[in-house]
Amino acid sequence: MLIDEIKEFVAALPATLKEKRGVYSVKFTVAERRVFFSKKKLTYNAKFRVDDDNKELRFTEMLVESGSGMSGGDIDTGPGFGFTKETYRTGAGPRNGTITEQSKLFGAKYHYTFDSSKIRGAIEKLAIDAGYAFNYQMTSHGL
Repeated sequence: MLIDEIKEFVAALPATLKEKRGVYSVKFTVAERRVFFSKKKLTYNAKFRVDDDNKELRFTEMLVESGSGMSGGDIDTGPGFGFTKETYRTGAGPRNGTITEQSKLFGAKYHYTFDSSKIRGAIEKLAIDAGYAFNYQMTSHGL
C-alpha cells in the first residue's frame, strides 16, 4: 500500500508524520538560530492526501519560520527589552512562491544544506511506482 511505503520513507528521516482527516503532514526542523535570548526556527512542512479512488496523491510543501524570546526593542515597540513569541509563514500573503524561492529567501538568514526536491522526488517516485498520479499544488487548500 502506498501510504505504508511513504511511512517507511519518512521513518528514515529526522521528521514526524501525522495524519488528520486523511491529510498527512511531514515536519522537521531545517535550521535554528539563537541570538542572545531569542530563538528562530525554520521548519519544512509538507502535506499530502492519498486519493485511492482516483489513484492520485496531492502534495504541497512550504518552509515555516517561527521565533520566540527576548527582543531588544525597535521602532514599533520602543527602547528596552520585551518578550515576544510569533509564528509566521512565507506561503501566505505577498510572499507566495515556490519552495525554491522560499529557500533562497531564508538562505540569507540561515545556513543549511536542505534540499526539498529530494523529499518531494522520493514521494513522487513512490506514488508513480504504485500507479498513482502525483499532483503538486502551490497551496494546501485543494488537499
